[in-house]
Amino acid sequence: MLFISTSGVLGRYISLDPKVTIAIRALLAVFFLGGYILIKKKSFLLHTRDRWSIALAGLLLGAHWIFYFYALQLSNVAIGMLSIFTYPAITALLEPLLLKTKFQKIHILLAILVLVGLYFLTPAIDLKNDTTLAILFGLISALCYALRNLIMKTKVQQYSGAVLMWYQIVVIALCLSPLVFWESKAVIIEQFPALVALALFTTTIGHTLFLSSFRHFSVTTASLISSIQPVYGILLGMLFLDEIPAAATLIGGVLILCSVLIESKRSLR
Repeated sequence: MLFISTSGVLGRYISLDPKVTIAIRALLAVFFLGGYILIKKKSFLLHTRDRWSIALAGLLLGAHWIFYFYALQLSNVAIGMLSIFTYPAITALLEPLLLKTKFQKIHILLAILVLVGLYFLTPAIDLKNDTTLAILFGLISALCYALRNLIMKTKVQQYSGAVLMWYQIVVIALCLSPLVFWESKAVIIEQFPALVALALFTTTIGHTLFLSSFRHFSVTTASLISSIQPVYGILLGMLFLDEIPAAATLIGGVLILCSVLIESKRSLR
């Protein structure tokens, strides 16, 4: 979560169109993660029956990243990161339906807690308001991420988390890489160190570790525990971007993050 939380600061710092940012992020991560897989001598082989579902997961992951980065550009690190953390609530509701796991009433209460927190983040329901639009993009991003994680839950017992992540970013790179040629080379070169950090720390290390954790937790539990990520992200935003969250944002954030403490305690039991 510490590695993944760098996405907030980097997403705010990088001034490229989010689709171009995600394209370069994926292209670089293909080489970083592919090199790691080769060094570890892991197999790239996928069963035919799994290829389409992993490709779909890649499309969902790409959509999650794009909408998230638009949310960051329209608001700030705190709003952008907290809005996508409705995804544990969405996961809690979808997991019993899609994976046929046991339905737990506590997850409904945690979902409500997250939604009340989201209410405090929203200044007014007006799509002309950048913050409202950012939260809407965050919600779309959260839905894509929840669906992607549920697909991956069915695959992590069969394949390495690194290999699954590699195939997903290959799909993203193939879909978005043509956009790179439309962007100014001078701007890309200027932003390149931040793009490398995004590909290496956030994507290659962070997301691979998170995906691997699905072997040990339900997707809902892993998602709720990952709600510590906005805390790291907001602290990084304060440190590097001087973004101080408003009081209402802090209240909403506390309510959203209370869900992770409750679920963490339950999972420890």
